[in-house]
Amino acid sequence: MSAQIGVTGLAVMGANLARNLARNGYTVALHNRSIEKTDVLLEKHGHEGNFVRTESLQELVDSLETPRRVLIMVKAGGPVDSVIGQLAPLLEKGDIIIDAGNSHYEDTRRREADLATKGLHFVGVGVSGGEEGALLGPSIMPGGSRESYDSLGPMLEKISAKYNDEPCCRWIGTDGAGHFVKMVHNGIEYADMQVIGEAYDLLRSGAGIEPAEQAKIFTEWNTGTLSSFLIEITAEVLAHTDATTGKPFVDVVVDSAGQKGTGRWTVVSALELGSPTSGIAESVFARGLSSQRDQRAQAQEILAGHEGSVALPETFVEDVRLALYASKLVSYAQGIDMLTAAAKEYGWELKLDEIASLWRAGCIIRAELLDDIMKAYATADGQPANLLLAPAFAESIAGALPAWRRVVSTAVQLGIPVPVFSASLAYYDGLRRRRLPAALTQGLRDLFGAHTYNRVDMEGTFHTLWGEDKSEIEAVDTH
Repeated sequence: MSAQIGVTGLAVMGANLARNLARNGYTVALHNRSIEKTDVLLEKHGHEGNFVRTESLQELVDSLETPRRVLIMVKAGGPVDSVIGQLAPLLEKGDIIIDAGNSHYEDTRRREADLATKGLHFVGVGVSGGEEGALLGPSIMPGGSRESYDSLGPMLEKISAKYNDEPCCRWIGTDGAGHFVKMVHNGIEYADMQVIGEAYDLLRSGAGIEPAEQAKIFTEWNTGTLSSFLIEITAEVLAHTDATTGKPFVDVVVDSAGQKGTGRWTVVSALELGSPTSGIAESVFARGLSSQRDQRAQAQEILAGHEGSVALPETFVEDVRLALYASKLVSYAQGIDMLTAAAKEYGWELKLDEIASLWRAGCIIRAELLDDIMKAYATADGQPANLLLAPAFAESIAGALPAWRRVVSTAVQLGIPVPVFSASLAYYDGLRRRRLPAALTQGLRDLFGAHTYNRVDMEGTFHTLWGEDKSEIEAVDTH
């Protein structure tokens, strides 16, 4: 029996993608370094569709129809290179290798260029939705050549999540574009989770609202503009009671959040692209701070807090909701700005409305507001330079702004850290201010390093002779 696609790497994500493919009518060849995982999958789920059992990569390749499609689902980094190194010599011109793991987009660009010299297609595919999404329908963000998508795309679209019967899968762009978009998705996810945590902390530590009651609040919020998968599961987590202690589940979990790297990659890449993703960066730093448990334990004994009591307005819960919504918008705005910067840097023709459409179902950041984001970038009148400048969102934030400011100032007075709420507000204010202190920064740079500056009243680049008579000269372009 010829298989239409092969999957190597049958841990949970790989196994679930293989099952998803089989459930959708494809014959799937299975391979794993340890044959036991292959046999466990076949024993438990072999009835779900047509599978071909193989014990080696050569067997896997021999079982596939041409052009061969082989999906790799192993740990990012060295293991991916290792599998490619073993697999590529067994393939023929026109065959397709698919990496559906969380690989760094620069690795994907390197691998695509290398395999192209051998006549092979390499497709880096961003997959979001976790284990359940992989099985039932994830959001899929494929890169690679357009030619490879013509062969692979229909298959990926069929197994993807659907939103109003539309597949949450589109060709993103060449080489590493798919993995880049998935990385930015994860960066937005980091910020989204952190602002939800900050809202919870404000309601708990500021207003004294217990988790079970907060679960009702978040459930209510999930019926409005905040409607999203993360708000939905926040309510579920806050409503859960620990069976052992009878305490709220959230109170028995160690307050130290981990990460697998995609958030950090987003921030590093944003710095390299010159794209200000301050809210996303603060969410990554917040996880880092939470993990410094020894330092935090010492600080609790030494550092002054002086948390005062503040009379909370009757509107405090609603204020937090509005601040959460505004901060969430900023995280999307920063992520989309980063996509725009990357498109210019790498020559990708990223369609922002289509990317937003892929995130409406299957993925972790799926939310109602993505429909409005799609509309903002599908307009015939031209796309906004920044998501916050789209009329609908500018109006929404204008309405939320007073509450946003009240929440951040109240948090500061109470000593409750809200790094993403406050960084997002600072980003908004920085974007809208007529003058920024960067003018002084440029003056300082020119004084200590002759880095030059531009003037507001004339063209050209200038330098002041600070160590002499402080006269101004026009700088000579040495490039």
